[in-house]
Amino acid sequence: MRLLLVEDDTMIGEVVLDLLRAEHYAVDWVKDGEMADTALRQSQSYDLVILDLGLPRKDGIEVLRAMRSRKDRTPVLIASARDAVEQRIAGLDAGADDYVLKPYDLDELLARLRALLRRAAGRAEPIFEYKNISINPATREVQVDGAAVTLSAREWAVLEALIARPGAVLSRTQLEEKLYSWRDEVSSNAVEVYIHGLRKKLGSELIQNVRGVGYMVPKP
Repeated sequence: MRLLLVEDDTMIGEVVLDLLRAEHYAVDWVKDGEMADTALRQSQSYDLVILDLGLPRKDGIEVLRAMRSRKDRTPVLIASARDAVEQRIAGLDAGADDYVLKPYDLDELLARLRALLRRAAGRAEPIFEYKNISINPATREVQVDGAAVTLSAREWAVLEALIARPGAVLSRTQLEEKLYSWRDEVSSNAVEVYIHGLRKKLGSELIQNVRGVGYMVPKP
């Protein structure tokens, strides 16, 4: 999953960035509203945006309104010190999906992210199940026939991107955009290598190849 972190406080940004990368999210971090607006206009690959409001150059509410005015439906979690009820209402009414107040608990932040990503995928249940395979995004636990299976960080990232949109075909380029942030180098056959590893561990039925288009996970 690829996230955009919009936070102008360097100390907070570094803590959240480390947290998200430790959870195997690909993260791009920008520090003002203009940069956030540019990043969102140039990329359609973000799965979620963590948005501060009190930003230099352009306020977070303006960034959010611009997103929604161009029909960008990417989930947005506002993370702000603006704690007045009226300000929270304004953020939600501008198109935010959730609102968390600073200082926030990091575990709660991760739980809110998972809930928003799950909702965006059209799932209410926290566990994804397909035949004999069970996948828990919250704990990163994967089981086949009740037995635990260990995945590498990149294998998990590919699997998570696919189960986020069951039934949808993702091309290799789309999967690469989910796996890598701006700072990462992308090898030419990385996606194929991870898909091969997942099929060896989970069986050949879960990840299906749509010839000439990409890969998909069937709807449960």
